[in-house]
Amino acid sequence: MNSLETIRRKIIVDWSNLPEIINNWKNAGNKIVFTNGCFDIIHRGHIELLAKAADLGEKLIVGLNADDSVQRLKGPERPLQDETSRAMIMAGFGFVELVVLFHQDTPMELISLIKPDVLVKGGDYKAEEIVGYDMVTNNNGQVVTINFVEGYSTTSIVNKMK
Repeated sequence: MNSLETIRRKIIVDWSNLPEIINNWKNAGNKIVFTNGCFDIIHRGHIELLAKAADLGEKLIVGLNADDSVQRLKGPERPLQDETSRAMIMAGFGFVELVVLFHQDTPMELISLIKPDVLVKGGDYKAEEIVGYDMVTNNNGQVVTINFVEGYSTTSIVNKMK
């Protein structure tokens, strides 16, 4: 299989096979880590968050807001890159095992399906306020916040371009 096909196979649009994939990983003893976001313009802050998240387990799954979800959350001018482009960029990272697109405003349905061992978000959240906190902790998982790299955000990059 070539590199581009490897990247494409990491992108999940149809969730129907996801439970089987997750069960196989868990049965093999893999610790599943989940994080999510829009990841519109990849920057250093994203890379550091994702790399640190990946170090918390064996399989990092990234929930990626689909275009319609990003527009509802960020406004009609976003995303700057379409969901296919954002998913391919995410899947191109060696430490990302799967990229799963979701159309909902929050990843709660996806988190409930995956039941990750570790749920990760950026340091601008309090752990108890993170979507999925109760579900993950009630299943003996942990919720981890990772400090942001100051000065790196998609919004700050967009504002510099204006």
